[in-house]
Amino acid sequence: MQSNPFPEQLAILKACAKWLALAAIVATLAGTASAWLLLALDWATGTREANRWLIWLLPLAGFAVGWVYLKFGRQVEAGNNLLIDEIHDPKKVIPLRMAPLVLGGTIISHLFGASVGREGTAVQMGGALADQLTHLFRLQREDRRILLMAGISAGFASVFGTPLAGAVFGLEVLAIGRLRYDAILPCFVAAIIADRVGLLWGVHHTHYVAGAIPALSTAGFFGTLAAGAIFGLTGMLFARATHRLSRLIKHHVAYAPLRPLLGGAVLAVVIYVLGAYRYTGLGIPVIVESFQHPVAPWDFAAKFAFTVASLSAGFKGGEVTPLFYIGATLGNALAPLLHMPFPLLAALGFVAVFAGAANTPLASTLMAMELFGPEIGVYAGLACVMSYLFSGHTGIYHAQRLGQGKHLTASPGEPDQTSPMDAKPHNSAD
Repeated sequence: MQSNPFPEQLAILKACAKWLALAAIVATLAGTASAWLLLALDWATGTREANRWLIWLLPLAGFAVGWVYLKFGRQVEAGNNLLIDEIHDPKKVIPLRMAPLVLGGTIISHLFGASVGREGTAVQMGGALADQLTHLFRLQREDRRILLMAGISAGFASVFGTPLAGAVFGLEVLAIGRLRYDAILPCFVAAIIADRVGLLWGVHHTHYVAGAIPALSTAGFFGTLAAGAIFGLTGMLFARATHRLSRLIKHHVAYAPLRPLLGGAVLAVVIYVLGAYRYTGLGIPVIVESFQHPVAPWDFAAKFAFTVASLSAGFKGGEVTPLFYIGATLGNALAPLLHMPFPLLAALGFVAVFAGAANTPLASTLMAMELFGPEIGVYAGLACVMSYLFSGHTGIYHAQRLGQGKHLTASPGEPDQTSPMDAKPHNSAD
């Protein structure tokens, strides 16, 4: 009898069927969780804007979240870094409590005015929910790694409405300079289905308009490279400032719930005295504004400061949407200096500061094309790559490994001595 001429293809078909099914389950769970998060954040933001006196309750809200995490969430307080660590070195299934804890903590942070994001929440919920399938289907160590990566991709894709960026983010975020192609099918399937699930729940993502994208000129080429370098330095400073202030606060305030209590009190007073309400929460209206007309040149610095303070004090949420805000307003401010259209520079800053801070240039470039159209691809690629290079071997996720150095003097497995990547986890939701 003639042997089967397609043994490899049959094995691939079997593996595809397995991962299509698992990824679809992960996507349904993560997409549903992200939809609930986004709907809850819309309510929290609207309530806060209509009742600005709620800012005075920020310290008490921070203390409550800190106490709950101290009593019930010590195993999951590392947030995104816990997911990345488990993918690199699987030990035990992530407790399901991570999902409701970070969801509740994030909603409370936004309701009372902390300057935090939302992607950390979506990614953690996606990863925690996905990991519950490990015992259910008795998955092996390598399969569990892939499952967690699919959960990360699904959470990221569904919270931003960017399935391609979400898929690549799950592959790219684990190690600087290296992708995990063994998870490419589950990550893409999970990201795409999770995005569709979110839409079925009635979620509407913000529409950003970058306007007409000009043809690439010599001036535009070098202007984009210069802007990308500045965006990368900004991302690096953000990551280092967040990690270092977090360590400083922990050193001086040993009791965890007191950190957001004291930090919330300082934030509430500063926001009230300066009338700085535009720097609370996600700040999406200001991001939209940065595409429409010039904004205050200090907006990016103010959001930078309020976000670093909020995350370092222990408020839950994430960094990415605040990084979008910082990048978009910084790009808006740089536009006249580089003689480029401010909607274009706002769009590039939107994705490139994140690319540098998270060391994810490919995912960020895809995100630009999904949000602003394929015409921006060349500009976004240049800006995100330059940002990635100039952000150094540091990042907002300290569990990230160094797979390949960004330059010849950096060896794989040897992060910068100044990098916080190998520091102890901090309590932000990442």
